[in-house]
Order: sequence, then C-alpha cells, then structure tokens
Amino acid sequence: MCLAPQAPCCCGRVTSNVRPHARRIVTSVEVTDYSANYADPLVRMWRASFEHGVGITDPHALEEQLAYFRDEVLPHHRVQLAWQGTTLVGFVASNSQSVAQLHVKVGLHRQGIGSHLLRLAKSASNGSLWLFTFQQNTVARLFYEHHGFRAVKFGFEPTWQLADVKYEWHAGENAA
Repeated sequence: MCLAPQAPCCCGRVTSNVRPHARRIVTSVEVTDYSANYADPLVRMWRASFEHGVGITDPHALEEQLAYFRDEVLPHHRVQLAWQGTTLVGFVASNSQSVAQLHVKVGLHRQGIGSHLLRLAKSASNGSLWLFTFQQNTVARLFYEHHGFRAVKFGFEPTWQLADVKYEWHAGENAA
C-alpha cells in the first residue's frame, strides 16, 4: 500500500491528495519505462494531446512522428509511461537537464498525472530543468508555472511556424 501522498512508492504507484483546484483526482497511476511495443499508442496519444493543447492539426504522417520519436527523443531522454490499469494516460521524456515532452491523454487533465510525471523528471534532474512549449498552449503554460517554472525567453519555432516560450525551473526557488 502506498502511504506517501503525492510521492511514488516502491511499487511505482502514486497516491494523490485532493487539491482545491482539481476537478477530479487520480487515486493511482503506475509508471513504467518505455518499451518499443508501446511506440504506436504513445505517439497517437502524444499527437492527440499536442493537437488539443495547441489547437492545430498535425500535418505530419504518423510514421514521421514515430521516426522523430525513435531517432530524436529516445536516444537523448528517459521515457516514462503513466498507466491507469492497461490504459496509457501520459508520458514524460526527460533527461537531467530538460523535459523534451510531457503529455497527458486528452480528457484526463487536472487529475495529477502530469504533476506526477513532472515530479519524476525533477527528481532525476541535476537541480534545474528547461523546456519549451508553444505560447498559445495556455494550459501547458499555466501547468508549468504552477510547478515553479519561469518563462525566460520568448521566440519562434520554425518547424511549426509558431511562437514558443522557454521555461526554466531551479530546485529551491519554488516548493511546487
């Protein structure tokens, strides 16, 4: 049994407290390391989450995104998957310096899944993390700001032709 609220225990599950701003709350998620047999469901969930958050339709073929994940994300990041039973509900791709991707299945936001995944990335960091998100993804921006990230640079992402924002987090600056 997991006794520590908001923290992983030995079984890889997390128990969450009810927070005042949460509509619903996850009682537990299991986190596993990525395995190649989950590539297709991961990329499909990632795409749906991205399109929902940014408000655009991804014009790239699914195979292109799978190749990007395999060739660019996997070699440089630890990928951890969040599960509710047999359903993939989120994932984080991070290393000791950055968060490359963090996505939660559409319809399951504000349940503690993303917060748990971000805590895992923070705990494996070197004491600070940076990441980019698109300026128009207000839900992601509020999420990262709630968790102690600060906007440090506003720019433009040429592949997507969208304005982006770089965020940084430093341990000890914010308790979130």
